[in-house]
Amino acid sequence: MSDAPFEKFRLGRTDVEVTKICFGTSGIGDMPDTYGYSVDSARAEATVAAIFAGPVNFLDTSRIYGFGRSEERIGAVIRERGLPAGFVISTKLDRDPDTGVFDASQARRSIEQSLKALGVDKIGLLNLHDPEHARSWTEAAGRDGALGELFKIRDEGLATAVGIAMGPVDKMIPLVQDWQLDALITHNRFTLANRSAEALINIAVSRGTSVINAAPYAGGVLAKGASAFRRYVYQEVSEAALDPIRRIEEVCVRNGVPPGAAALQFSLRDKRIASTVCGVSKPERVAETLEWARFPIPESVWEELAALPFASDDPEATRDYKMG
Repeated sequence: MSDAPFEKFRLGRTDVEVTKICFGTSGIGDMPDTYGYSVDSARAEATVAAIFAGPVNFLDTSRIYGFGRSEERIGAVIRERGLPAGFVISTKLDRDPDTGVFDASQARRSIEQSLKALGVDKIGLLNLHDPEHARSWTEAAGRDGALGELFKIRDEGLATAVGIAMGPVDKMIPLVQDWQLDALITHNRFTLANRSAEALINIAVSRGTSVINAAPYAGGVLAKGASAFRRYVYQEVSEAALDPIRRIEEVCVRNGVPPGAAALQFSLRDKRIASTVCGVSKPERVAETLEWARFPIPESVWEELAALPFASDDPEATRDYKMG
């Protein structure tokens, strides 16, 4: 794909410009229950340093990732090395992890904690995060709640672009239709294995909201392989549930294409997607992502992959893939 992944595009109607690749940093917050492995601070900070040294200018984190550890570890690198010129940090307003409260006051506490942890005075892209998991949907997504506060925070100059980042497509669509968002982050719902975000993507694009597609590897399995990593969308799954992944792998291996490269470029080559978030938790994965973004994939391989079946239901709505 030559250097296309490193071209910059504006988010919504703002002057924030980001590369087609964004690095996700939830893993560096040390979340073994989600990812199945631990990450210490040295590895996390080395990963962030590798991101800052490369051609990608976009990084995504959240207040709640690792109960603040992700932001704190990014902040440690910023304090030591400085934030590269033109680099865009995306973070998220989060509910209280103990009570689930996600009102306007909690949104304000969340941004204050993020700014302190990251060591910056402004956020490039600030998102309302997972309001579906809050104590009250209305409290989180209402005009007098956290979502309304998000826009006040922007108007005060603490953020440049604002968006939403969450899972269920059916809950995202009304928010995209009712609010003038600069961006949205959808995850695990537009991959080689699942296309449940199609309608959401089209609606967002029609309204001038930039679409950021996270988790192109379906939680890691398309990058690490179904034999080595028996998880799909962060859940342990049965052998039968991995069959669609193995079909994708078979096409790729037969054609000499890394499955991770195909999974990444499936998102990158879609003109509706402003940026694709790839989770990384060690420096080697940063380098590998850049290699996969440039890996030459013949059109015949895309035709084979397009012929494979894929899910169109929301993975979190059904949990059909979950064991037990």
